[in-house]
Amino acid sequence: MPWAGGFSAIDRKPLKPEVDIMTTKGILEIRNLGKAFPANGRKGSLQALDGINLSIRPGEFVSIVGGSGCGKSTLLRLISGLDDEFQGEISIGGAPVRGTSLDRGIVFQDLRLLPWLTAEANIALALENSGLSKADKRQAVAEHLKLVGLEKFAQAYPHQLSGGMSQRVAIARGLVNRPGLLLLDEPFGALDALTRSRLQAELERIWREEGITMILVTHDVEEAVFLGDRVIVMEPGPGRIRRELRIPLPRPRRRSDPRFLEIKEDILREFTGPETAEAESLEPAGRPLAEARLDWAA
Repeated sequence: MPWAGGFSAIDRKPLKPEVDIMTTKGILEIRNLGKAFPANGRKGSLQALDGINLSIRPGEFVSIVGGSGCGKSTLLRLISGLDDEFQGEISIGGAPVRGTSLDRGIVFQDLRLLPWLTAEANIALALENSGLSKADKRQAVAEHLKLVGLEKFAQAYPHQLSGGMSQRVAIARGLVNRPGLLLLDEPFGALDALTRSRLQAELERIWREEGITMILVTHDVEEAVFLGDRVIVMEPGPGRIRRELRIPLPRPRRRSDPRFLEIKEDILREFTGPETAEAESLEPAGRPLAEARLDWAA
């Protein structure tokens, strides 16, 4: 199907002014966070995360990069409230995170769109517990279809949408409750390089327009640098924060900027060594985008 256009700014008036969202607008604080899972068939447990300390300011875009087994997706689940068994503290605006909340949206790599529902109906599912009237729900869904450039595809079913369009439906669903915090768990990992690059740029634009806090988990170093105000580098066994980098580049960012390439290479060097990092940063002429993916052992 043809490209359905880019994101556009909309008037996002609060649909539920009686809801207190001040805690979501506060600083996200993670202190001495640990997470262990039962060891299958063995005594003891498997420590997935240990000693995680992180503060994220309202409106900040933070990228968390690392390989399989470093616990980055587990960390996102704990922040979302999908898993409330952990050691340490997670709070937003001083209030402990307990369970899920409409003020925290999440977008997964596997889209989880229901194939028997239209794009419009898939987005509306997120509003079931919102307490909004039917008219307000219709308005919210229409606004967010417009926000992601899919207003002409409201009645399309998932099988009629491209991968990029389906991912935009998932992003709209994550935003439709107007959360203060949006969590993104490798949302573009299954897309081709050109579609991924286009959606990265549009996600960056929507973040700037809406002023929402975003936390992105990714394997892709280039994606992390392109989108993040900061990049958090994690390492496995158990999952810990290895390094934190601020990205002092103006927006919108250019992937060909020598400073951009230098930062990307610096992060790669943390895990691959200088020679491999240098080779990763030199792209063949026919390759449209670098896909600097880390595949570290757990």
